[in-house]
Amino acid sequence: MGARYDVRTVFDGLVAHGLIIPVGAKGVFGRSAVFEDVLERFNTLVTHAGRGDGAVSCVYPPVIDRKVLERVNYLESFPHLCGSVHSFTGNAIQALALAERARQGEDWGALLQSTGVTLNPAVCYPVYPSLAGTLPPQGRVISILGWAYRHEPSDEPTRMQSFRVREYIHAGTAEQVTAWRDAWLMRGVALLESLQLPVHAQVAADPFFGRAGRMMANSQVAQELKFEVLVPVISFEEPTAICSFNYHQDKFGKAFDILTHDGRVAHTACLGFGMERVTMALFVTHGFDPTEWPLAVRALLWPEGRASAA
Repeated sequence: MGARYDVRTVFDGLVAHGLIIPVGAKGVFGRSAVFEDVLERFNTLVTHAGRGDGAVSCVYPPVIDRKVLERVNYLESFPHLCGSVHSFTGNAIQALALAERARQGEDWGALLQSTGVTLNPAVCYPVYPSLAGTLPPQGRVISILGWAYRHEPSDEPTRMQSFRVREYIHAGTAEQVTAWRDAWLMRGVALLESLQLPVHAQVAADPFFGRAGRMMANSQVAQELKFEVLVPVISFEEPTAICSFNYHQDKFGKAFDILTHDGRVAHTACLGFGMERVTMALFVTHGFDPTEWPLAVRALLWPEGRASAA
């Protein structure tokens, strides 16, 4: 857009053009029909890019059995991001106390009990239990578009508490999944560049918690287990990661008893496009009105020859 933007400018611009709708809580907002149109059309491009993978599409709810997080030691690495679901299970008298606390603006969370599910922090997590057993010789590839939750309240519009990710997950031998991940890294960069986004890829690390987490992050970078593709959205100095490509080694294979066709512990990899982030990157890069975007970009997203106006 030819200007240097900051958090407030981008957020206010998206709101002023009716693309996102604030609802009060930080990192939580509605999306307009125009925003969703761009998001869905990018999703179609991702589907087209992955058409040769032989992926099976699945849909999972935004909640997950807490036992899955326990088996992958999520709370050891990311306790600060977890969102546990709690509900009321008390009697009538306790219900009155709950309602009274709410009326008085007091904390009422202590009167709720854990339900045994959490909000899903990673769209790929529900897939791994379903892969238990022996994989076919070529492994398996799963495709998902789902919601993730991470407790990161922020005024920055690209840092949402609830957001969608389009993921592909590959389980198989180490050679299969690393070759697939590396091929998708090039494919993903090419897709984003075709939309004239000024992207670049770099080695990255997950936001592990605490001092031990810093050691884990350093190891992840040293082994090049994670790559991110970044684009300036909020600033040029600190570009935003809009997709990531991850190699988990045999972590999930061990946790969920996933075996290759020859009886070895399976390795897994995944890639994920942050759908809201990609959509915001398009608006910030090309302008808040899609009808004024470059012709080549509009031709990819709207091959029928039209674009929704903001």
